[in-house]
Amino acid sequence: MLCGDLKLSDGSGEVLYWLLPAARGRGVAVAAARRISQWAFDDLGLHRLRLCHSVANDPSCRVAVKAGFILEGTMRSALLHEDGWHDQHLHALIADDG
Repeated sequence: MLCGDLKLSDGSGEVLYWLLPAARGRGVAVAAARRISQWAFDDLGLHRLRLCHSVANDPSCRVAVKAGFILEGTMRSALLHEDGWHDQHLHALIADDG
């Protein structure tokens, strides 16, 4: 779990994660996303975090929603995987979202 594409001057960052199969389904990614979001808002003073994933990745969508990120839309053909271009969901969390 990390806060990627961090832009302190813009008050924004991106939450990224990847888990080994053995760790999936245990709430680890949700807990980590919540914690890094709290750190980014409270300690770094960020205003907005985004989280993106392939629309084909339902577990990542569930992580984003459970961690409080709001689905804002779909970015068409925005993510290149080995099997080709994927549409990507954009979720965001604003410091004031609570």
